[in-house]
Amino acid sequence: MSVSRRTLGRWGPEVSAIGLGAMGMSDLYGPADDVENVATLHAAIDAGVTLIDTGDFYGSGSNEMLIGRVLRERRREDVVISVKFGSRRTPDGAFQPAPYDVSPEAVKDRLAYSLRRLGTDYLDIYRPARLNPQIPVEETVGALEEMRQAGYIRYIGLSEVGAETIRRAAAVAPICDLQIEYSLLSRGPEKEVLPTLRELGIGLTAYGVLSRGLLSGYWSASRQLGDEDFRTHSPRFQGGNLEANLRLVEALGRVARRLGMTTSQAAIAWVAAQGVDIVPLVGARRRERLAESLGAASLTMSVQTLREIEAAVPAGAAAGERYPVPLMATLDSER
Repeated sequence: MSVSRRTLGRWGPEVSAIGLGAMGMSDLYGPADDVENVATLHAAIDAGVTLIDTGDFYGSGSNEMLIGRVLRERRREDVVISVKFGSRRTPDGAFQPAPYDVSPEAVKDRLAYSLRRLGTDYLDIYRPARLNPQIPVEETVGALEEMRQAGYIRYIGLSEVGAETIRRAAAVAPICDLQIEYSLLSRGPEKEVLPTLRELGIGLTAYGVLSRGLLSGYWSASRQLGDEDFRTHSPRFQGGNLEANLRLVEALGRVARRLGMTTSQAAIAWVAAQGVDIVPLVGARRRERLAESLGAASLTMSVQTLREIEAAVPAGAAAGERYPVPLMATLDSER
């Protein structure tokens, strides 16, 4: 298997048409196996996946160190590393409340630590995880541009910001891509964000394409989650919301089977088919799940196929918000 390539926006790098989101290997989705994590990362690169996404706060830095172990055994130029910064943790692992630390000083300080943990002298894409309304985005992007000019980062990205903020950021420096949740269950970017990105020549890396496992085809209402699992507190995984969402997944699964694909492949391929300027991120933590997800890259999605998938999971059909109310309030992309 070899994954095809896409270019992230007008100024961005060429990357694999499907990227790997590494967060779940260290954080928020319950226990993980580092031996299998490393094997999965190697398998992804062997399959032609070049884009690997992380955050300096995933596992309080342990996710970067995990990826750094793999980078030591690979050619650095074969991997495009995307890193988010700004979220803060306490020693017990808890997330500190907003606002996020995306000041110009934090840009340089957090970058220094990421470079050391990853064992590299540059990052391919560096981005603030969220907007801090108390810090003008122009200041954050200005500091990122300074680091780009100095050679410490190659491209500047954004995450979870709305159309107005995208325009303000792009007026300061070239923006490679916006990372935002986009899936059959989360179609908010289609209204204003995606048209703005296309007008400005900015790519989109879509996370949550399987809606944190809901669209995988493997979720059940009886699944037990620990307190450390993000989904324990996610509205879409609660009570009646979960039951309603699983009915949508069942409908998607029926369509997928008829078309000769798995439920997760249908969900991933649908996102990829929304434009060559969109790169889905899959959060596989095991090699067999990775292989299944990457199978979506070879699927041909006709207009009729897309219509059938969208009929199974119509726009706006998701029950529950994608984050709890306090977290939704921090998303510039939702305003």
